[in-house]
Amino acid sequence: MARDIYAYRDVAVESVRRGGEVRVCPVPGQAYSPSLYVHCSKAMSDVNLYPLGTRFLVSAKLTDRLGGTPFLYVYHGDPVKVMTMAQSRAFLAEFRRGRI
Repeated sequence: MARDIYAYRDVAVESVRRGGEVRVCPVPGQAYSPSLYVHCSKAMSDVNLYPLGTRFLVSAKLTDRLGGTPFLYVYHGDPVKVMTMAQSRAFLAEFRRGRI
């Protein structure tokens, strides 16, 4: 089955500590709640590679895997793009301008 590229959207995510674990969640100010978990490469939540609070730009789609809790899925083969704080602010500003 081919990957449906139209289901994926650019999303800014960041690594955060939740319940004693490092998780990747959407940055506030987007269409997705910051409480959603992001299923992505383990490297993105590795504090030895990326410090806690590192922001990434990913291509993700919302899914619920057979009726379970919704989460964002990032294809494992996509490149990891680290965002600076300025890039993150610019991305979020562009998102706000594009809203209806």
